[in-house]
Amino acid sequence: MKLLNSCSIEFTSIPENVGFARVAIAAFASQLECTLPELEEIKVAVSEAVGNSILHGYRNQQDKKVLVTANIYKEGLEIQVSDEGVGIADINLAMQPAYSTDPERMGLGFVFMQSFSDRMQVDSTPGKGTTVTMFKQIGMRGARVRAN
Repeated sequence: MKLLNSCSIEFTSIPENVGFARVAIAAFASQLECTLPELEEIKVAVSEAVGNSILHGYRNQQDKKVLVTANIYKEGLEIQVSDEGVGIADINLAMQPAYSTDPERMGLGFVFMQSFSDRMQVDSTPGKGTTVTMFKQIGMRGARVRAN
C-alpha cells in the first residue's frame, strides 16, 4: 500500500483529550470521502483506543503521553494508538467481551474497535505499553488525496 497522507498527534493522558482525538482523526479521515456512518465508526474506535490508554494503560495518571497516528492509503485508513503504560499481560483475555481490569467498566472497548475495523492488531509488552493498530477500508471510492 502506498502512503498518501499521514498525521500524528501526541497529547497528555487526560480524559478531555479523548474527544479531541476522535474529532481530529475524523477530520483527517474525511479526506477519504467517508460516509457519516463510517466517520462515526472511526470516532468510536478512536475514543475506545484512547480511552483504554488513559484508563487502563496509565491507570488515570494524567501526566503521561498518548500518541495517535493516522495514515491514509488508497485502500483506506490506518489508525495507531500508542501508550507507554502498564501493558497487557494476556491480550487474548483482554479482548474477550465483558473483560475489564476495572470492575466499573463494561469491557467492550476492544469489541467496538474490532467491529468498526476491517483489521485490528494489538501489540503490548507488560511494563512497556500498548499499540493498537486498526485499519478501515473506506468504501470503494478510495482516497482523493494526491500522491506526490
